[in-house]
Amino acid sequence: MKSLTKFFLAAAGTLAVANVSAERVDTLENVIVTGTRNATDIRHLPLTVTSVNREKIENSHDISLLPVVTQQTPGLFTTSRGMIGYGVSTNSAGAMKIRGVGSGAELLVLIDGQPQYAGLMGHPIPDAYQSMMAEKVEILRGPASLYYGSNAMGGVLNIVTREPKDGVKTNIRMQAGSYGTWQVEGSNMVNCGKFSSFVGVNYGKTDGHRPNSEFEQYAAFAKLGYRITDEWKVAWDMDLTQFNFDNPGPESAPLYDATAKIVRGLTSLSLRNDYGWTNGSIRGYYDWGHHNINDGHVASAAPRKYLYKHDDFIGGISIFQSAQLWDGNRTTVGVDWQHFGGEAWNDSLAGANKYFNKIENQNEIAGYVDFRQDITEWISMDAGIRYDHHSQSGTEWVPQAGVSFHTSSSSDIKALVSKGFRNPVISEMYMFAANTELEPESMMNYELSFQHRGSNGSFGANVYYIDGKNMIERAANPNGAGMLQQNIGTFYNWGFELNGDYRFNRHWAVNANYSFLHMNKHVTGAPEHKLFVQGQYNVGILTLLADMQYINSLYVKTGKTEEVEKYLLFNLSANIKASSNVSLFAKGENLLGQKYQTYAGFWMPKATFMGGMKINF
Repeated sequence: MKSLTKFFLAAAGTLAVANVSAERVDTLENVIVTGTRNATDIRHLPLTVTSVNREKIENSHDISLLPVVTQQTPGLFTTSRGMIGYGVSTNSAGAMKIRGVGSGAELLVLIDGQPQYAGLMGHPIPDAYQSMMAEKVEILRGPASLYYGSNAMGGVLNIVTREPKDGVKTNIRMQAGSYGTWQVEGSNMVNCGKFSSFVGVNYGKTDGHRPNSEFEQYAAFAKLGYRITDEWKVAWDMDLTQFNFDNPGPESAPLYDATAKIVRGLTSLSLRNDYGWTNGSIRGYYDWGHHNINDGHVASAAPRKYLYKHDDFIGGISIFQSAQLWDGNRTTVGVDWQHFGGEAWNDSLAGANKYFNKIENQNEIAGYVDFRQDITEWISMDAGIRYDHHSQSGTEWVPQAGVSFHTSSSSDIKALVSKGFRNPVISEMYMFAANTELEPESMMNYELSFQHRGSNGSFGANVYYIDGKNMIERAANPNGAGMLQQNIGTFYNWGFELNGDYRFNRHWAVNANYSFLHMNKHVTGAPEHKLFVQGQYNVGILTLLADMQYINSLYVKTGKTEEVEKYLLFNLSANIKASSNVSLFAKGENLLGQKYQTYAGFWMPKATFMGGMKINF
């Protein structure tokens, strides 16, 4: 801990005396789209945001986005159970939490601002997030319900897809390694006159490091755009993935015949405008899925006589317009509408009648306004409110307010008060331990942050306090026998986060982040201490990356059988640019051979290795 403190103090001191231009630092790294739905200099927003750029995504050599995003984001943790693949249903991994909030429907994943989650269950689908599609990933650490409504209670992870540059460019990546794991992906980008396109496909497969832990995935993404005029552009996109996996179950109670075939798809059509002083868009979208699951059985039990199946969907329209009404002002007004639902049933393997869950589809409509004003050159104020009406659980008002003090041309101090909420999802209201009288979960977030950006690096620190209520938990039915979903949970979390990066010269660079989380009620998948440090060395055609991740007080079980994990991972990768078009790479993970788990009973593989090549033309 002392060495960690020294590192961040040294980074802050170095940045403070760096030779920074008196002009405001305006680079792509400082511009985000997630916080306001239009491109905005992060200095004017009171939100705490992490941006993971394309270089870091490519250097990870992962087809999935979540490993690199989890490493680079303080306060974010994602559970895993194998080499590749997360899965869904019982014993699945890929549960994401920010500051101890998430896992279910409290963390919203977006693709270019479009919600992406299962319409019945409300949770994200982690295997659908592919690195080939992402130009960068923006993570709002803390409530984002003002702009994105329900499910953004804990935060938002927005995948900003790639925009083609001039001409035609094709990329191919192939890699293989431990436990029969191999992956291949290809993408093509075109920008010709008024037309642009991006198309990508990938395939991945592994035998798994345990018996009955195979995983296989196919994925495709396409994005087409046409500039009608200098101010107007129309775009269409599509994402489709299918993954098949075996669930081995906990090592203490292995499962047999636990298999699943999941198909997920989404598409959207948008019309965007940009007149300089005002910009906005209208987008229609549709997200759907089909799940075919056998939950398996332990050795002492008989095979299941039915499969669980469901079809779900989310359809919606999102409209916003942002304008500079006068000098130093930015006002954004938007309207969102969603219709979501589906059906779920148990399908008998003996050909008997199907059993359907009684489900009612839901609607949600909302309007919001956000007002930002530069009071002086040194102060920016931001305030907004959202009116959100759900057809079952009623109306929710969502306020947010913050102030940014620009203490110098490159440093800011920010204060934020924001509300997050999520409506009960269909599975909680109509399936399993059902209750149609559930109320929305909600929380208030209070935050103070500091950010410094210099010519060679940056440093950030923030402290927060979260007060949550009406959390939906399964408990004994007070009015009769059995269990019931109820609004009985409360919690408060507080903590602090640090992040920094610095480039010493053209050869050496380092980035690091640390988060501390205190929870009055322990939850799984949210470590109290999370540290990540990465060093990069470039010389000639060679790039070396070494990183270390330290996790302490990670609860993999809570309650009477509480179980806590602590581990240290060391990873190393090398990339050699063999020619202008070909690169070779190799990476080793968990090189210390640590035995650890992030999900109870699913011990991760020890040292693993992957190698491959990238071809660009």
